[in-house]
Amino acid sequence: MKKVSFVIPCYRSAQTLPHVVKEIDDTMSSMKDYCYEIIMVNDCSPDDTFAAIEKLCAASGNHPEAQRKGINLAKNFGQHSALMAGFHYVTGDIVVCLDDDGQTPANEVGKLLEGIEQGSDVVYARYAHKHHSGFRNWGSHVNELMTRVMLGKPKELYVSSYFAARRFVVDEMSRYTYAFPYVIGLVLRTTKNITNVDVNHRDREAGVSGYTLGKLLNLWFNGFTAFSVKPLRIATAAGSVCAVIGFLYGIYTIIKKIFFNPPGLVTGFSALMSVIVFVGGMLMLMLGLVGEYMGRMYVAMNNSPQYVIRQTTFREEPAGKDGGRIRNTEKVRSGNTEEIQAGES
Repeated sequence: MKKVSFVIPCYRSAQTLPHVVKEIDDTMSSMKDYCYEIIMVNDCSPDDTFAAIEKLCAASGNHPEAQRKGINLAKNFGQHSALMAGFHYVTGDIVVCLDDDGQTPANEVGKLLEGIEQGSDVVYARYAHKHHSGFRNWGSHVNELMTRVMLGKPKELYVSSYFAARRFVVDEMSRYTYAFPYVIGLVLRTTKNITNVDVNHRDREAGVSGYTLGKLLNLWFNGFTAFSVKPLRIATAAGSVCAVIGFLYGIYTIIKKIFFNPPGLVTGFSALMSVIVFVGGMLMLMLGLVGEYMGRMYVAMNNSPQYVIRQTTFREEPAGKDGGRIRNTEKVRSGNTEEIQAGES
């Protein structure tokens, strides 16, 4: 019997998470070929999300075929870091990631598992129509363009937050221990055996999306600076084009002055300033891009944590691979949970 590990990053989902977990239980109870576990990672939500997780874990006795694990992060590290925290504790043969707001249909997980059984390493859910706000849909389009141009994602491949992956893929992703994870980039650099299945996308049951423009921009920066050097190559190409344009414009001005010398031809101050401002802007953009790469290298060298676990509802050690960088944990019992101060060596 194969085991499925569900990983759910949670933020402001005290109201919606119980419905998601119940739907997983109802769906998996009819799939006799699988046992399962549910790992819920609270990304330092300001509401009672972790209290809801503790309650769900305490009630897991009603479903003896399923394990429930709760992880509470010490601060808000972001959705992708929360996923990485969950990946380190999976024990299943297949890992399924889905949202905590009920928009990703847990009752259609069978389609993703069928894709895995047919030989795919990763199966992404594809939505014919998304029930997101205009802002989120715009962000999805920008993310689609970025992953295609910067990360080499095939045009026909649709990526989303609802996907299933084989265990070896998740173990390889868990080897990435730096502070700026981008799950799509990690998947694309691990395997090309990726397919899509069509599922429905629902309206959000309660609350609003936790993604703001700033968080989306930070996520995109993580994607194209952590997993691609194409931005640097684009900057090099843009600088070369500007240099060629400036050189040709200078030749044109000299020829016009020497051979034609039209009456009233005066060296244009406005044109000169425009060129200076344009070239200066390009230089600052390129310096900023190089600085962004160097800054992230500096943060990585200082071992800035990918996530820090405050407490869990269970006692076992991480199951995923750390790729030679072992996560040290100092455990202190606190009620029915464990206080964990996590670092890296």
